[in-house]
Amino acid sequence: MFKKTERQARLILKRIHKNKNPFVFSYGVTPAQKWIVKRKRTEKQFKFFGFMSIALSAMFLGGLMLNIVSNGYTAFTRVQIYVPIEFSKEILDPENTGDRAALSKADYRKLVQNGLLTLFPANMSRTEKFELFALVSKGGYYQLREMVLADPSLVGRRGQLWLPAASNVDMFIKRHSLKSEIGISHYKVSNRQFEMLKELIDKERLRKVFNKTFFLGGDSQEPEQAGILGSFIGSIFTILVCIAVAFPLGVATALYLEEFAKENWLTDLIEININNLAAVPSIIYGLLGLSIYINIIGMPRSSALVGGLVLALLVMPVIVIATRNALRSVPHSVRYAALAMGANPVQVAMHHTFIYALPGIMTGVILSVARALGETSPLLLIGMVAFLTDVPKTITDPATTLPVQVYLWTNNPEFGFVENTAAAIIILLLVLVIINALAAWVRQKFEIKW
Repeated sequence: MFKKTERQARLILKRIHKNKNPFVFSYGVTPAQKWIVKRKRTEKQFKFFGFMSIALSAMFLGGLMLNIVSNGYTAFTRVQIYVPIEFSKEILDPENTGDRAALSKADYRKLVQNGLLTLFPANMSRTEKFELFALVSKGGYYQLREMVLADPSLVGRRGQLWLPAASNVDMFIKRHSLKSEIGISHYKVSNRQFEMLKELIDKERLRKVFNKTFFLGGDSQEPEQAGILGSFIGSIFTILVCIAVAFPLGVATALYLEEFAKENWLTDLIEININNLAAVPSIIYGLLGLSIYINIIGMPRSSALVGGLVLALLVMPVIVIATRNALRSVPHSVRYAALAMGANPVQVAMHHTFIYALPGIMTGVILSVARALGETSPLLLIGMVAFLTDVPKTITDPATTLPVQVYLWTNNPEFGFVENTAAAIIILLLVLVIINALAAWVRQKFEIKW
């Protein structure tokens, strides 16, 4: 009997030590102890699954960013070939007229081809010549034409110029070493072209430089000549129109509903509709803009003006909701104090409530602008998907935006547009990060703790 009691006591002590609960005076585990053990186990499981969710999200996000950066960082550099050029009169101005129209129609491709032939043996076959000429981009021809049109005195002179390499050659040089032929078939580089590129490197006629064209050029059918300047300016014009329309209307609507409107069925209906409009798919606003702004009013199609008005409709409900939340965060004591000092309701709203709520309002507006900047589907419906090589000068000129430019490049079959697309996504993400960081800074810097 004594041994049995001793065994039970030891068992109780083990349970006390395991559960770390000294307040156990029975021979078994109490229901409260069982509940505590179960709760701790549940908490550990919840923490584990939460940590795993965060880890998986970070892993997928990191993989996505790594894929984008690995595909796009090479677009910030370009390969150039040093080619001797003779601005022959027989090719550029055979009649010696000096006419600008004749110079613009001259065969500049012939100048580049003659210059390339001087770098290699003259006994090349026709196929080898074709492969040699394919090393230089068509953009080199346009570069020569712009030089001659800007300075006609070049006709009859000789010189050496760095001309852009073709897209497949450009990507092959940037992503592979010329020490082996691995990967040449992937970029459609022939064995003979591979040997030519090695000779050009040995002669120090091939280099990699910063790709200014990507940042300062418009769209092009040649990936090595395509740039984001036109779409970036179009995005700025579109966002400016969006802010100019959505900010005053959205803030004024929120001020009226929160500070002046009476609580009745009409204001309740307006609030419900505003909340519903904030959840409407963005493509619906594109259809609305197409039918009203373009078909009924007759505004210019594919312009930043129409795009900004469509995006203003998209973000206005969000601005109204964010502004109302910011106004509600202002204590009623501020309003009562202003009224006690003799201010009328308009002065209270404009000189006190609105001023104190301004940091929250600006945060909501900035985040709304970030959402508008990343929208694509409503702009596709109003024609901002057109192929445009010129940079827009005004809000009524045909334009496109950076997200739409990404969409356009993904539909091009050339492999060089893959890196352009990834590089444009990197630029767009950087802009969005800056905008969100600005919103966080405004909220932290100017927010008032009540």
